[in-house]
Amino acid sequence: MMALVNKARLSEALHLAGSYLEDRGISFEVVAIGGSALLLLGLIERPTQDLDLIASVVAGAYLKLDDLPPALRETRDAVAAQLDLAPDWINTEPSDVMDHGLPDGFADRCVKQTYGSLTLHLASRFDQICLKLHAAADRGDPKGKHAHDLRALSPTADELVTAARWAQTHDPSQGFRSVLLVVLTDFGVENADKKLAQGV
Repeated sequence: MMALVNKARLSEALHLAGSYLEDRGISFEVVAIGGSALLLLGLIERPTQDLDLIASVVAGAYLKLDDLPPALRETRDAVAAQLDLAPDWINTEPSDVMDHGLPDGFADRCVKQTYGSLTLHLASRFDQICLKLHAAADRGDPKGKHAHDLRALSPTADELVTAARWAQTHDPSQGFRSVLLVVLTDFGVENADKKLAQGV
């Protein structure tokens, strides 16, 4: 079981990582989603297990990260050893979300945070609503940690319907839609089936 980290611990690790990279004359600009991104933005308080990266930023373009670049992986490992963190406290596990595209305007809404030679593009509150709704439905767990994080973001009904429409571009199956409707209804969205069908 991975050790959980709070915001202060995560910030310490990122500053150390950025310092290591700076000492080597290397810099990285990457896109982060998930619980750690929410923690860094102060949108949730629960400790998280890891920092989820989905893309590198090259000349303003987002390029999917199937794996960490060697220098960043070595830096992650060194920080993990020094601070006694989980070996994969930075990983690219959710990067498949890039395969079907991010919500329109994602890059423009990102919040940048810089730690030495490491710059993070943190997914915005709205984009996290999209991603967390998708994750809750995709895992068939409308009461799990993703739904918990979603509730902490206090989404409006309109935001949830918009997020659900985006989520369906990743999985148009009826089974996925059924779980989406359970989550929407649980969040108080009235006539969720009709709104989703009409795209309003």
